[in-house]
This record gives sequence, C-alpha cells and structure tokens, in this order.
Amino acid sequence: MPITLSQYWMQLDELGRAVAVFLILMSLISWFTIFSKAWSFWRIRRSTHALQVFWNSPSIEDAVTLLDALDVENIYTPLAKQGLQAVNPASRTKSIMAKTEVGDIVTRVIREELNRVTVRLESGLTLLASIGATAPFIGLLGTVWGIYHALTAVSGSSAIQIDLVAGPVGEALVMTGLGLIVAIPAVLAYNAFNRVNRITFAELDGFAFDLHAYLTKAN
Repeated sequence: MPITLSQYWMQLDELGRAVAVFLILMSLISWFTIFSKAWSFWRIRRSTHALQVFWNSPSIEDAVTLLDALDVENIYTPLAKQGLQAVNPASRTKSIMAKTEVGDIVTRVIREELNRVTVRLESGLTLLASIGATAPFIGLLGTVWGIYHALTAVSGSSAIQIDLVAGPVGEALVMTGLGLIVAIPAVLAYNAFNRVNRITFAELDGFAFDLHAYLTKAN
C-alpha cells in the first residue's frame, strides 16, 4: 500500500522535518522570485521599441517624455533623464563638477545609472543560483539521515528482511527527489534570466553610447 504524505511526515524525526520544511521554503522563495522576475523581464522586453521612439522624436525633451511613458519598468529612462540634466548648466553651478567638461560629467552620470540598472536587473539571480546549487545537497542530507535511521532500526532486528529496508530507504529517497524538484526550476530560470539580461545589457550599452555621443556633441 503506498504511503501517504501525512504518514510520511509522521515517520520523519525532527531533522528530517526541518530539512523538508527548509526545502519547501526554498521552493516558495524560488517560485516567487521566478514569477516576479519573469513579469519584470516580460515588461522590459515589451518596452524595447521605446528606444526607437526616443531617437525618432523631434527634440530631446519630447524624446525623454515619450521614453518615460513607454518604459514601464523604468530601465532606459533614468539614463536619458540624468544625461539631460547633466548637460544643463544650472545643475552644475553649485557642485564640484561646475568646472568639469560636459563630456566627463555625462560619462560619470551615465555610468552611475548603468550601475544602478545593472544591480536592479541582477537582483534575485544570485538567490536562484544558490537555491539551484544547494537544494539537491540539502535533499541528500535528508536522504542520508533517513537511510541511517532505517539501517539503525534494521540492525536492532533479529531477522533481517528486505521489506524492512526497502520501505524506509525508499521513503528517505523522497528527500532527494524533493531537492531536485526545488533545484531544477531555479537553475532553468537562472539560465533564462541570464540570457535576457545579456540582451538587455547590450541594448543599454548601445543606448548609453549613443546618448553620450548626442549629448556631448549637442553641447
């Protein structure tokens, strides 16, 4: 007769239950991160046409306004806004950058915004990588602990029968399966998000380069 989840839970000791709860928590955190990042990246990829709209605008002010409206995840807009502000002489009158060349100011501002956007895009990926790397080993810990208890129970029996070992060992292997169930989606999502990030970073670098060239030449 197959064992139910409630029966399996009752047979676990404190360490086994702690491992199971920890894996379940890791799975919940992983799926929450996957869904939130997938939603964010989907919105980012839908906004890529905003760059074309930006460069087709009649003026830089109109371009920034349109970009702000179309860039729903606010990925490209900060570069344009901060770059436009950097070339405004009024924004430099009371700062240590007042006597710095406009090109150097624009470079610094765009670099800072690129760093902020990079940190934002990569947030959560380290968590997914950590879950994908550690979940199988945590599940293996539960398996080893369960097998240890099964063999300990069998060693105290006068007659060793295969069903006395197969049942508990099979139940212990559930932990390995649970660890893999947690790890596989996290690893797949991490690889997929990394690919989207590479595409987005390439577009950001190109936009930053073109924006720097335009702002420095226009001023």
